[in-house]
Amino acid sequence: MVDEARRWNRVKQVLQDALERPVEERERFVRSACGEDGELRSEVESLLRAHAAAGGFVQGPAIEALAPSAAGALRDGAWGDHRLQRGGRLGHYEILSAIGKGGMGEVWKVHDTTLHRDVAIKTLPEGFTQDIDRLARLEREATLLASLNHPNIAAIHGLEEHQGTRFLILELVEGRTLAERLERGPIPVEESLKLALQIADALEAAHEKGVIHRDLKPANIKVTPEGRVKVLDFGLAKALAPASEDAPVPASISTVGVILGTPAYMSPEQARGQAVDKRTDIWSFGCVMYEMLTSARPFRGDTASDTIAAVFDRKPDWHALPAETPASIRKLLRRCLEKDRKRRLADIADARLELEEALTRPSADPGAVDRIKPADPARVAVRALPWTVAAAAVAPPSRGAAPSASTRNTASSPRHARRACES
Repeated sequence: MVDEARRWNRVKQVLQDALERPVEERERFVRSACGEDGELRSEVESLLRAHAAAGGFVQGPAIEALAPSAAGALRDGAWGDHRLQRGGRLGHYEILSAIGKGGMGEVWKVHDTTLHRDVAIKTLPEGFTQDIDRLARLEREATLLASLNHPNIAAIHGLEEHQGTRFLILELVEGRTLAERLERGPIPVEESLKLALQIADALEAAHEKGVIHRDLKPANIKVTPEGRVKVLDFGLAKALAPASEDAPVPASISTVGVILGTPAYMSPEQARGQAVDKRTDIWSFGCVMYEMLTSARPFRGDTASDTIAAVFDRKPDWHALPAETPASIRKLLRRCLEKDRKRRLADIADARLELEEALTRPSADPGAVDRIKPADPARVAVRALPWTVAAAAVAPPSRGAAPSASTRNTASSPRHARRACES
């Protein structure tokens, strides 16, 4: 793992050195700096292409902004959809308020004046509307979400266009995000397990459709006032390739794949820009569940690059888990956060089963053994005394000794033995 951290630092250094040079000199510099290391060169060139596509998301000495979401790494105010504002309209939708923005666009709360209901719309940010790749991702998101029909996944109502603006019509989910809830501190164990169970249900439904989320994190999970989980923003999801799981990602995806995601929740393979499968969601699920129980991220750093280095090189602080965390859940977390995906939990359905068992049969959990206090030796001796008397009562006489009348009577009558035990 130390090698992985060193590798990432090397990528970061070459990238920063390249960005300090004029654009026309960067390709030649990267070839020279990487030498025979083709993998290093490929990683740096991929990041440079993403940097150019995002309009310069890594700026000068702010290499620490090297976050896996190009748009998310842009400074606040660097872009905004000035076509939309509170009180305005987009077709038959009345703009009510801004909800947020992310790597795939901006989200607004609107009122549908035709169906008389409040919904959410998601648009591409201004300046990207002519970007073929981003438009394709928006259309892919619509297709993927439309195939997911589950109570724990925010629904899609449609994909529309008005005067050149394309936008998704999404279910408006009331409530706070899990990230907002965690600002108050850790979530009690039983409540955490109930929330984790719903998240696992959502992921299982998506994975059965061949869809991976790729950016699961507390900010993308809402909890309604009734306690129902809604997983949001499958904007980074893509259908699993029908070929081998290790097949290379298409160029149009891999360029973005290197930088899409959130560092603290990215699996090691995703952070390296490799092809990913549903096990990357399982890693993120483990990160989210750990954070619910501890209110701390399992992998932390002062900067995005430090956080990615921690993903490669460090282990979570398992001692930070609450003492009452069931042993089966501790084991589940370790399996979800295996850095080697071949050793990681392979199916989120297994996590769901573990959570169901932990919630329905907590007393049978092996972790309960650790919480049992040692018994008082004196009380053990008192409880054992009647059985000792009974054993003596039915014990055969020693060789050569004549059995006493009491012994004969006791041996011949089980009733006497029971009475001895009850005395």
